[in-house]
Amino acid sequence: MGVDQPRVLAAVAEILAAIGEDPGRAGLESTPQRVAAAYAEFFAGIGRDPLEHLRDTVPVGDRTGDLVLLRDIEFRSVCEHHLLPFLGTAHLAYLPGERIVGLGKLADVVATIAARPQLQERLTEEIADALETGLAPRGVLVMLDASHGCVTTRGPRQAHSTTVTMATRGQLAEPAARSEVITLIGGSL
Repeated sequence: MGVDQPRVLAAVAEILAAIGEDPGRAGLESTPQRVAAAYAEFFAGIGRDPLEHLRDTVPVGDRTGDLVLLRDIEFRSVCEHHLLPFLGTAHLAYLPGERIVGLGKLADVVATIAARPQLQERLTEEIADALETGLAPRGVLVMLDASHGCVTTRGPRQAHSTTVTMATRGQLAEPAARSEVITLIGGSL
């Protein structure tokens, strides 16, 4: 399943007409196609399983290491309340169990889950769930820090505000372990 671009194109033309614009005027005539193409990219994660990125794991034997932390993963998503973008940074940490995965695959998990209409709170939880299910680690911590278009450009218009959300699982839900990981993330918040 993918985004039905012809339907998006027609809907955008109707929105332009509904706000009093001429969808056929110079400067707007290609807007419906541009928006349809953008939506196909923004919502490419609909119907995709983020666990597909965690299938090629590597056994680590007796030495699993204490912590894997990937900081500053840039992401974008679209708020399901206003269909406005939110942009941010994800930080993912896990305590390996018996298997690890390539670091780029962690960023792929974030991108897949973010490419859907989302709420930041749910996005954080879904990433943590995917890591827990796909890697069976001893612990998971996911922290997202994002700026929301619905807060920065409309309503409260707080251009410099960000929202931080966090989800923890297993041993990284314990306060001391969580604090240690947050300290390691620290400089980027």
